[in-house]
Amino acid sequence: MESLERLHRQLDSLDELRTVVRTMKALSAASIRQYEQAVTALSGYYRTIEQGLQAVFREMEPPAPAAGQKRSAQRSAAIVFGSDHGLCGRFNEDIASCTLEHMDTKPAPREDRLILAVGARVVASLEQQGQKIEADFPAPGSAARITAAVEEILLQVDAWREQAGVHSVHLFYNRHSSGRGYRPTEIELLPIDLRRFHRLRAAPWPSRSLPAFSMEREVLLSRLLHQYLFVSIFRACAESQASEHASRLAAMQSAERNLDERLEEVTLSFRRARQNAITSELLDVVTGFEAITTGSNQG
Repeated sequence: MESLERLHRQLDSLDELRTVVRTMKALSAASIRQYEQAVTALSGYYRTIEQGLQAVFREMEPPAPAAGQKRSAQRSAAIVFGSDHGLCGRFNEDIASCTLEHMDTKPAPREDRLILAVGARVVASLEQQGQKIEADFPAPGSAARITAAVEEILLQVDAWREQAGVHSVHLFYNRHSSGRGYRPTEIELLPIDLRRFHRLRAAPWPSRSLPAFSMEREVLLSRLLHQYLFVSIFRACAESQASEHASRLAAMQSAERNLDERLEEVTLSFRRARQNAITSELLDVVTGFEAITTGSNQG
């Protein structure tokens, strides 16, 4: 009976775990959708920014290449997007390794780098590999909170440029991929290559009315570039969040398969144990009956 009770408790525990796993699967699937929608909506806004830059550069000469600086004198920084929660495989470890592998190609030593990490788990992954974290923020819990997080990150980047002499800033995040779930991605946020945007002036304008603007060109250009930085960080954050939930969904699917297999094994063991218990009780009854019958005959 003790074995039956133990197996019954295992079955109850496995059923509860399976319910939790299925709930997490549903939440992850819903979360992936909201972040994918955020990225899709952002694409239209990014196209608007590109058209604004195209209008600004229509009558401008190509910007001159940035004055060459010694690479050793350039201070670099990185913004790394991870997660606050676990159960998502090697999501944080992979992006931490990608970040350090790329930053190690820079001439500046590790202790001179400035790292901003988004997500407590990726902070731990970076620190375990010997990287000091300059600043860290919690990962936004929903698509609606990404805007506030991006604004805080931009303030930190401005402070780095003004106070710490940061020249280049790179974004590191896991990009959502339907095949593998995600893939580590790196983009250069700063310095902005204005020549790349200047080439937009050769692209055809989408309407017959040529663009025009009334404010000063330099002010408009500055504001458009600020929006470009905002969109770039927003997209990285949304992609990272979608990737996190995709990785967690894959982990929960694997856990569900393992639970189903274990549940089947325990169920079979429970049925065997119950059958053995029933057989043992029947044998006890038969033995007792035979003993009583034999005693009566002898009397």
